[in-house]
Amino acid sequence: NVSQLKVAWTYSSRDKDSLNRSQNQCNPIVRNGILYATSPKLKLVALNAKTGEEKWAFDPSKDPVVQSDNVQSFFKTSRGLAFWEGDIGNPSRIFYTIGSYTYCINANTGEPISSFGTSGRINLLDGLDRDPSTFDPFITNSSPGIIFKNLYISGSRVGESVNSAPGHIRSYDVISGERKWIFHTIPHPGEIGYESWEDPEAYKKFGGANSWAGMSLDEENEILYVPTGSVSGDFYGGYREGDNLFANSLIALNTNNGEYIWHFQMVHHDLWDRDNPANPNLVNLYIDGENIPAVAQITKQGYIFLFNRITGEPIYPIKEVAVPQNGLPGEKTSPTQPIPTLPEAFARQHFSKDKLLKWDGKVDSAMMAKFNQVKYFEMFTPPNKEGAWLFPGFDGGGEWGGSAVDPETGILYVNSTELPWSLTMKDNPRLVSNSSDQSMGRKTYNQYCIVCHGADLKGNEENISSIENLSSKYDKEELLQIINGGMNMMPPFNYIPEKEKQALADFILNFNPEHITSVSQEIEKEPISENLNTSEGLIEPYIMTGYKRFTDDNGYPGITPPWGTLNAVDLTTGKLLWKVPLGEYKELTEKGLPPTGTENYGGPVVTKGGLVFIAATKDEKIRAFDKDTGNILWEANLPAAGYATPAVYEIDGKQFVVIVCGGGKIGSKSGDTILAFAIEK
Repeated sequence: NVSQLKVAWTYSSRDKDSLNRSQNQCNPIVRNGILYATSPKLKLVALNAKTGEEKWAFDPSKDPVVQSDNVQSFFKTSRGLAFWEGDIGNPSRIFYTIGSYTYCINANTGEPISSFGTSGRINLLDGLDRDPSTFDPFITNSSPGIIFKNLYISGSRVGESVNSAPGHIRSYDVISGERKWIFHTIPHPGEIGYESWEDPEAYKKFGGANSWAGMSLDEENEILYVPTGSVSGDFYGGYREGDNLFANSLIALNTNNGEYIWHFQMVHHDLWDRDNPANPNLVNLYIDGENIPAVAQITKQGYIFLFNRITGEPIYPIKEVAVPQNGLPGEKTSPTQPIPTLPEAFARQHFSKDKLLKWDGKVDSAMMAKFNQVKYFEMFTPPNKEGAWLFPGFDGGGEWGGSAVDPETGILYVNSTELPWSLTMKDNPRLVSNSSDQSMGRKTYNQYCIVCHGADLKGNEENISSIENLSSKYDKEELLQIINGGMNMMPPFNYIPEKEKQALADFILNFNPEHITSVSQEIEKEPISENLNTSEGLIEPYIMTGYKRFTDDNGYPGITPPWGTLNAVDLTTGKLLWKVPLGEYKELTEKGLPPTGTENYGGPVVTKGGLVFIAATKDEKIRAFDKDTGNILWEANLPAAGYATPAVYEIDGKQFVVIVCGGGKIGSKSGDTILAFAIEK
C-alpha cells in the first residue's frame, strides 16, 4: 500500500537563505509523540509528530555568547540530535551543537538547562588535554552524540589544515556537564597507538583523527564504536611519519570509561581525505552455523569492512595490498593498504579512458583534453603535481548518510555517488618569497582560502562558490562577518589576527585576476623553504589545487552512468545482491535515456514491511524501493532536495515517513520545510 502515501503535514521554519546558501541535513528523532529537529539557522524545534504543529522553538542566535562569537552569523549544518530520557527530578534533555558550544535543552520547554555546564552549554574547546593556543580553535559537532546511561558522548568536526584541533572522544555527565572521560585519538605517551607515530611529540602538534560522522552503541555489551577521519592536513604527511593511529580507524571503546578494546585502521597514513564517513551498523549474522555479533563500516572507497564487534576479528579476510609509492619529496607513504576480500564493493573503483562519458557514441574533445591533464589512475596513488584521479571521489562512494541494515536478513542498503574527482598538488605559494603579489592579504588568502577557492577565486560551480566580484554582493563589514562566522560548510576564521583579516577582506574585494599569471611564474622560480616550523605552527610545503569534480560543460559527470546508485549487500554471504540508479535528470530521461542516477547526500531507512525509503537525490524526490528487488514502488516530489536521512515512526497505529528538505548543495535551491507522509485511513 506504499503507493497510497500522501502528504500528512508540512512544517516550515521560514529561515532558508534566499541566495540558496543554506542547508539542513537533520535526521529527526521522535520521542513520546514529539518530533525534534533543527532548521537551516540551527533553531531547535519540537513538533507534534502527528500533526506537525509547533510546540516550542529554541533560537540560539539570541544567546549573547553565540552572538559575541559570531558562530550564528550565517548558516550552518546539523545532522541530528541526542535525547536523554530523564529521571526523577531531572527532565528529558536534548543535546546539539552550534559552533563550539553543545547545548543541553529541556525537551519539555525548549529552554536551556542552566545547571548544565555554563548556563546550559559546554565549550568543546575546553578539556582537550592540550594547550588551545597550539591549534586552530575551530571545533564543532554537526553529527549527534551518543547517550549511554547518564553520559553524553561527543565526537567533533575540526579544521582540515595541518594546525587543526585534535579529535579526541569525550563523555560528559548529562546532569552537570562535567567531563567524565577522554580517549585520545592521537595517543599520548604510554597509550596504545603512540608508537605508530615516529615523532614522539606528535600528540602536541597534530590535529584531526576526529569522529565527525557519528558513532554507534552496543548497549547490551556496553561497547562504543567510533569511526575516525584523517589526520590534518589532508594531502601531505611528510611531517607526520608512520601509520598515524587512530586516524581512519574503527575503534571499540568501553562506554563506561572510554578504555580501549580493539581497533582496525582502514587507511594507513591517509593522504586522500578518506575519512570513515558514517556511523557503523550493528547486526547479528548467522554464518556457517554460528551466530556472530557484527559491526559493518562503510567507506568512501566503496568498501564495507565487517568485524566481530566483540573481538574485532574480521569476518572475511582483509588483505594488505601493495599500493603506488610515487609521493611528493619528503613524503613517506604506507607501502600497503587494507582491502577486504568480502563483502563485495558497492561502488566502482577504477576510472579509465574507456569509461569516459559518450554522447551519441563519442567522447567530447574538451572532456578528453581535461581527462588527459591528469596522469595517474590507480587507487591510493599518492598526491603529486601531475595529478591523480580519486574514484570514488572526495565525497564517496559511501557518505555521511550512512547505510541501513535489515536485522532479520542481514542485508545492508547503502547509496553511493560514482563521480571521479581530480587530486593535484602544487608548491605552497605562502612559502614563496619576494613575489610581486605576496601582500599580507594574498599571503593570508594562500594560507586559509586557496585550497577551496583556488588561486583565481573561482572555486568550483557545484560545491564551492566563486568569490570573484564579491564587492558587488558585500561591503567590507559584511565580508568580515562571513570570515568571522563562517557560512555553510566554511568554518569561521575568527581566530585569524585582526590585521590579517582586514588585509584578507581588502584582497578579496579588490582582487585583480591579472596577478594570477605573475604569481604562478614566481612560484615556479622560487625554491620551497626548508623551514616549515614557524611561530604560527607547521606550514605545509605543498597544497592541493582545489576540489574538482570531473564534469562536462552541462554539469553531468564525465563518466558512464550510473552516477548515483542504491545498493543491497548481503552481509551473510558478502555478495552484492542488486544495484539500481538513484535519481535521474529529467531532461535526459525525456530524451529516452534510462535513469542515470545523480550525486546523492543523505541515507536510507529500511522497514519490516519490505521497503527502503531514501531521498538524497539532486532531482528533489523521495522514493520507496522494494528491498528484495530494488524496484521503485513509490516516489514523490519535494519542495527542495532532501539531503538528509528520513525518519519512520508510528503514532496511534498510523505510520509516518518524514524527510527534512534543506537543499543547498551541488547547485540545488535551499529549503526550510519538514515534510511528513502517511496513508489516510
